[in-house]
Amino acid sequence: MDTVHWRLFADLAEVAGGREHTVSIESGGTVEDALAALLDDRAGLSDRVLDGDSLADDVNLMRNGTPVSESDEVEAGDELAMFPPVTGGSLSSVDP
Repeated sequence: MDTVHWRLFADLAEVAGGREHTVSIESGGTVEDALAALLDDRAGLSDRVLDGDSLADDVNLMRNGTPVSESDEVEAGDELAMFPPVTGGSLSSVDP
């Protein structure tokens, strides 16, 4: 079994009851396996991040700081992040 760490942001962390979670998956598992383990452990999160059987379009995944797809493999100790779209900001605070 491999241990994988999840970091959740914005409303996803609220729904899951915290920002950081650890799950165990079979060695050679995928992001999808790690997501399934997280959803099994965090009641209600699946309603927010899934659209039917697929990941909702407004949910982003990263592994160790790099965008990733559900079919990508994960290794023990990897950090996965899940977050909604990031928007906002102001150009008025940027120096020309």
